[in-house]
Amino acid sequence: MHRPSNVDNPDILKNLIGGMTEIFPIHPRTQANLDKFGITLPESIVTIKPQAYIAFLDLLKDAQLVLTDSGGIQEETTALGIPCLTLRENTERPITAEEGTNVVAGTDPVRIVAEAEKVLSGQGKRGRLPELWHGRAAERIVQNLAHWMQ
Repeated sequence: MHRPSNVDNPDILKNLIGGMTEIFPIHPRTQANLDKFGITLPESIVTIKPQAYIAFLDLLKDAQLVLTDSGGIQEETTALGIPCLTLRENTERPITAEEGTNVVAGTDPVRIVAEAEKVLSGQGKRGRLPELWHGRAAERIVQNLAHWMQ
C-alpha cells in the first residue's frame, strides 16, 4: 500500500492494517504514516523493506494472494495468474478486474477479509490472461513498423 487515499488518512490506514494478517512489504510512505499516526502493527504482520523489482516479482510469483493498492501490481498479478485484492474503491486498470485475477475489494476490512477467505479456500476469482498480454508486444510493434515502412 502506498496510495495517499489509503495511507494518509489515519482511519482508513487503521482499518486496512486491521484486516491484514500476513507478511507484506511495507512502502516507505506507509511506514512514515504509521509512525506519524502512532499506529502499531499487530504481531501477526511482519514487514519487510521495499524490494528490488526482480526480487519483488519473485515474491509475487509464489504468493497465494496479493493485497495492494498499486495499479502496476494489479497488472503483474494478472500476468502471473496470482489472485489480487485491490484495496481501493476503483482502479485505473479495469481489465485486471474485468478479465484478470483482480478483485476491487475497497477499504472495508470486513469485505477484504471475506474476499481473501474466498481466495484462500479455493473459491476466489480465477481470471484469465487478457488478449494480447502474451509478452510479445515488441514483435507486434516490429511487424507494424515493417508494414508501415513498406
